[in-house]
Amino acid sequence: MFIKAFKMDGLGNDFVIIDNRQKTTNLSKEQIIKICDRNFIGCDQLILIKPDKEADAYLKFFNSDGGESGACGNGTRCVADLISKETDKKTVFLKTLSRNLKSNILENNIVTTEIGKAKINWDEIPLSENLDTKNLNIKINDVNGKSHLGGTAVNVGNPHIIFFVNKIDNFNIQKIGPKIENYKIFPEKCNVTLAQVINKNLIRVKVWERGTGLTKACGTAACATAFAAKLKNLIENKTEIEFTNGKLTIFIDETNSIHMKGPVSNIKEIEIKL
Repeated sequence: MFIKAFKMDGLGNDFVIIDNRQKTTNLSKEQIIKICDRNFIGCDQLILIKPDKEADAYLKFFNSDGGESGACGNGTRCVADLISKETDKKTVFLKTLSRNLKSNILENNIVTTEIGKAKINWDEIPLSENLDTKNLNIKINDVNGKSHLGGTAVNVGNPHIIFFVNKIDNFNIQKIGPKIENYKIFPEKCNVTLAQVINKNLIRVKVWERGTGLTKACGTAACATAFAAKLKNLIENKTEIEFTNGKLTIFIDETNSIHMKGPVSNIKEIEIKL
């Protein structure tokens, strides 16, 4: 089976995108895992574009472990850019499992997406019990064995936990990430972010994505981090979130809706042989 697809990324957070609007390609969980495998095609997430009567398209996201995800910020921005180049629309509306998203296509491969309002109630994250989502008091250790208590839970279409630490380089995200992702209070697992507030306009992060692992960037993690920082009065309404390969700008408007702005890559056409 040959499948025509696209490869794109947002700050190194990469995707294989399959267009199912004209012809449907049915993939098994095993085939999704194979496509995402770095020894085959390789990507953080696989995205299926499906037709929708009310929006420009409906998006389905799959993590590299084959599980479906409710949201993917960078992936949404990439598909919005792809559809914009196809239709010449500068505003693109996309539906996802968790919410409807509006994206604006700017110049120089810059795309903004309104992610919407964050959820912070314990049953909306979701957690398995009623806990204070602003501080879950979960212990993580730095590389010297010193413990740190914290963790702010936020849902922006998928569940996130953010640990604000003095220096993220003192923590091993590859050790902490899988442990917290599978922590007992997260029935749907969670994305894990270590965040270091440099100042009110800049936060450095490292992200472990649920079902994917260590990632170069994560749009929803950037949104969740900025919202959590605002909850804690660490920032005001606008900040930059810095990843390994660059920054996303996050703006929280007067209605508490979160907007994400950043670059997307050029579109590469690929062919997958399964």
